[in-house]
Amino acid sequence: MKIIKWVCSIVLLVTITSILSCKETSKRSASIEDQNFNKGWLFKKDTIVGAEAINFKDTEWRKLDLPHDWAIEGPFSNVNNARTGGLPIDGEVWYRKHFNLDRSYSNKQVSIEFDGAMANAKVWLNGEYVGERPYGYIGFELDLTPYAKFGEENVIAVKLVTKHLSARWYPGAGIYRNVRLKINDAIHIPQYGTYITTPNVSKERAEVSIETKIKNRSSSHSEAILNTIIKNDKGMVVSETKTNVSIEKESEAVANVSLNVENPKLWDIINPVLYEATSTVIVEGTIVDRYITSFGIRTIEFDREKGFLLNGNAVKLNGVCMHHDQGPLGSAINFRAKQRQMQIMQSMGVNALRTSHNPPSPEILKACDELGIVVIVEAFDEWKIGKVENGYNKHFDEWHEIDLRDMIKRDRNHPSVIMWSIGNEILEQSQKDGWKITKRLNDICHDEDNTRPTTVGFNYFPAPFENKLAEYVDVVGMNYWPENYKEILDNNPEMIVYGSETSSMTSSRGVYHLPIEYTEKHETNHVTSYDAIVGPPWAYLPDAEFDALAKEPRSLGEFIWTGFDYLGEPTPYGGRDNSTNGYWNDDWPSRSSYFGPVDLCGFPKDRYYLYQSQWTTKPMVHVLPHWNWEGKEGEKIPVFAYTNAEEVELFVNGKSYGKKVKGKDITEIPAEYHEFEKGMYKSKYRLSWQVPYQPGALKVVAFKGGKEVATKEIKTAGAPAKVTLIADRTEIDADGNDLSFITVRIEDKDGNICPLADNLVNFDIQGAGVLAAVGNGDQTSLASFQATNRKAFNGLCMFIVKSTETAGEIKITASSKELASETITVSTN
Repeated sequence: MKIIKWVCSIVLLVTITSILSCKETSKRSASIEDQNFNKGWLFKKDTIVGAEAINFKDTEWRKLDLPHDWAIEGPFSNVNNARTGGLPIDGEVWYRKHFNLDRSYSNKQVSIEFDGAMANAKVWLNGEYVGERPYGYIGFELDLTPYAKFGEENVIAVKLVTKHLSARWYPGAGIYRNVRLKINDAIHIPQYGTYITTPNVSKERAEVSIETKIKNRSSSHSEAILNTIIKNDKGMVVSETKTNVSIEKESEAVANVSLNVENPKLWDIINPVLYEATSTVIVEGTIVDRYITSFGIRTIEFDREKGFLLNGNAVKLNGVCMHHDQGPLGSAINFRAKQRQMQIMQSMGVNALRTSHNPPSPEILKACDELGIVVIVEAFDEWKIGKVENGYNKHFDEWHEIDLRDMIKRDRNHPSVIMWSIGNEILEQSQKDGWKITKRLNDICHDEDNTRPTTVGFNYFPAPFENKLAEYVDVVGMNYWPENYKEILDNNPEMIVYGSETSSMTSSRGVYHLPIEYTEKHETNHVTSYDAIVGPPWAYLPDAEFDALAKEPRSLGEFIWTGFDYLGEPTPYGGRDNSTNGYWNDDWPSRSSYFGPVDLCGFPKDRYYLYQSQWTTKPMVHVLPHWNWEGKEGEKIPVFAYTNAEEVELFVNGKSYGKKVKGKDITEIPAEYHEFEKGMYKSKYRLSWQVPYQPGALKVVAFKGGKEVATKEIKTAGAPAKVTLIADRTEIDADGNDLSFITVRIEDKDGNICPLADNLVNFDIQGAGVLAAVGNGDQTSLASFQATNRKAFNGLCMFIVKSTETAGEIKITASSKELASETITVSTN
């Protein structure tokens, strides 16, 4: 153990960088290419015998393009497990694709690469079995060359079986990530073929080490030249080197080169600068492969006293855990959807992401590289002991090593990635020999990448310490034990600790129950946003974590559960019913989570602003609740304000209700759920007033140094009068994938949002776009995400439009009975 700790303490001073975000972006010579293989598939959901056969009749099958999540199409039903979203995820499905391979490819190597297929994938080409991969979250590549037909039609068939109770959340279903057909020369750089590190970095110079694998699939020895160039963020060549590589037949060679970059621009959270390495393989004067890797130059260090250091600067991790679904879009990956999610998180003050609880898509890491968000990439939610009936534990023995190694090799060049998480709340914590698996997984991570630490999200305090699991990871994550940070650090002088999951409070956007209630459940199946005061038994107020981190600055920071609401796990509604094999349906229709400070559509809840008040510096102030309380005139309404300024003054219809000073004026909140919080919790992070209700304007003004720095006003809305549309982007790419997220507001005649409105809104779309999804953030709605209408939930709903491959204009009209309609135009270029 001392050796492992010593090695890590040295390596963590160096750290690396970046990634081949998606190999399809590589520039290839004319005969070598990665083809987007997403178009023109056939789909059938059924148990079918013989669908792998080349002459199987599939003419009646559904035609579609990938990525595809068939389960998001619904319908919702309480026959399905509410824990996985109430959607029909289980069952056998088949995908088939007919395609031609040019005769000129007959001397090439042909493979297919899946970024992920949910789940238990088996693949055939021309009726011949090619291979399989059970873990739906991991990418994999299969060699098609032995079964390929050149100059004629080929048929690829993929069988997927997603099983009931295979996950604790909505896993999605189908070939839900991107697919590429790869045509390579016999001599080529294979999948995950480069590994880039920056062992020495200063302001004057960075040493960039690049390990490149070159595969020789021919029957003869070969001599090659590897030409490596580095370009900066302006596209200018800043370093170049050539090396000779000797490759034996049917083998793989490794070339290690070192290049210097003068006056490097470092990747960091504020300015995430990316470089590009191009590796060109030349044989007998001919380019046979060209492989491009995006990367960043930066250093990371984890210090027990100073915390997490990025380029030598201490950074407190303001993190979120995120599941992989994209709300109404389901799990079918879309780069813009992932980018938007992380932009919304960044606007809340987030600088870190934990990919809970599985390998992420390449797209989310690409977004984090570009935005400057650091990432903990997580491998598993289960090891050998299962949490659900058909979980990963059934595959762990056979597949854990290859899955973990492939995850690290794929993601280890990303500058955003700072830790490898080998597990979450694994049940082996309670076993005396659980440390043995921990050590094995830890060793695999160090073998594949010795520049980043390992971690686990532990939750059974003090079991992982008593059973020594915590000794066999580099950084110890604790789920929901902030009161123990100091004890852990004091009793374990070598350990580094952080909150790998925190708070876990619940709420429904725009819902306020009066009088304020502190019970877990309400007859509406909604949770009050008054605010972050209701949660499951393990949960605690965000304020308590703020306090714990302030008291114990040695902690690296926190990762709240979760950044966005997600499909499935409708806690606090739902409960295990053993008579139905674990179906969670006794609180139907709750079918998605309440945990996020942002709802399923990306609309902020009030708690978003509580975190923003702690994690951002640009002056802000927020006030809650809404100000439509007809029938409660004269009754006192609790009003809360969140700010990052020093003090806030509250006005109602111009009358001041006094100033409150943050940190001095305390708000008392009953805290019933977590042992260390029992009784009245005294929050110094919230300002509050008791205000007699009268219709009109509720306004807060924030001050710093006596000067006004931010304001926010809410007005009592009149009757719903019109529909208003706001697009997040009015210009998108005409690539068949880009999205515009259109917020739909129900407003009164003066433009005030109607906070209780639930009008049904109908959508009409014309031109160069198609409907991608609709939603409203209501955790209890059973309406289809793919309908052409949606009811507003507390005044808001959303329409998501996707471009076609034809440039032009998309016109979206939203209308509702007895309301003025609106049309908005989105251009595609």
